[in-house]
Amino acid sequence: MRYVLTSFLILVADRLSKILVMQHMAEGESIPILAPVLYLTYVRNTGAAFGLLRGKAPVLAGIAVLGVALAAWQWKRIVSQGSRVKWGLAAALAGALGNMIDRLAYGSVIDFFDIRIWPIFNIADLAISCGIVLLFWEVLSHDQR
Repeated sequence: MRYVLTSFLILVADRLSKILVMQHMAEGESIPILAPVLYLTYVRNTGAAFGLLRGKAPVLAGIAVLGVALAAWQWKRIVSQGSRVKWGLAAALAGALGNMIDRLAYGSVIDFFDIRIWPIFNIADLAISCGIVLLFWEVLSHDQR
C-alpha cells in the first residue's frame, strides 16, 4: 500500500506543480530561483525526453498506457520482487502517468525546472529517472551475485 500511496503523492505533486506554473507564468518566462544554477522556466515539450519524438504526443501517451497496462498485468510478479523494484516502478509509473495526462490534456508536457546545463524537466521526469535508477540498481546487484 505504501508504494501506491507514494505513486499517488508523486502524481499529485506533479499535477499541482504544473497547474501552478501554468496559472502563474507565461510560456517561455524564466524566473531565477538560485541564479545562475536553478530557474523556473515554463516550456511545453511536445516530444519525449530531450525533445525526442517531437510532435508525437498520441504515440507517447500510448506508450505510457501500454507501460501501465503491462505493470498491472504483471502486478503479482512485481509485488514478489525486492523493494528497489517496487519503489522504482512506483516512481516511474507515477511519472509516466503525470506526463501522459499532460500529453492527453494539452498535446505537450509542461516542463519548468531549468538548471541551464540540462534540458528543462518536471517532477514526473524526476520520478521516472529515479525509478529507472532503482530498477537498474536492482538488475546490477543481481548480476554481481
